[in-house]
Amino acid sequence: PFKVKEIWALRVRLQMENRVRELALFNLGIDSKLRGCDLVSLKVRDICHGDQVASRAIVMQHKTQRPVQFEITQLTREAVQAWITNADLKTSDFLFTSRVSDSPHLSTRQYARIVHRWVEEAGLESGSYGTHTMRRTKASLIYRRTRNLRAVQLLLGHTKLESTVRYLGIEVDDALE
Repeated sequence: PFKVKEIWALRVRLQMENRVRELALFNLGIDSKLRGCDLVSLKVRDICHGDQVASRAIVMQHKTQRPVQFEITQLTREAVQAWITNADLKTSDFLFTSRVSDSPHLSTRQYARIVHRWVEEAGLESGSYGTHTMRRTKASLIYRRTRNLRAVQLLLGHTKLESTVRYLGIEVDDALE
């Protein structure tokens, strides 16, 4: 997962370079804890109420076919709202449309390339980070702060606690404490 200082370094870079779409993608990737396939296939209506970005959203995960709820922080709402306005998106549009292919939305491969570019621009080791870094980051921060494994399990939409333990890279004994 990204460390807090790395998150802020990436955010500031994207803001300073006025990369509106990428800032929205980055912030929503961190906040939502969604897998890449779920993040890139979000539609505007999935995270908006009317013309406003909601503070919470519930999305059906492709892999598990189970709903997962996530909070959308104020910073992310502002970034996503700016992107929706900038791109003139309608409620039925995909949030992250593709620029390079006939696909209606960003592909998971394109998303992976974008994440790797962010990592390289931040001077981090590209091989150590990927799209799953985005999913893991907030979960790891929440676990570190609360030590509440069950909460993290629910946030990630895992059915087995063992999956969450493995996912966070912690020892089972530590988790059971």
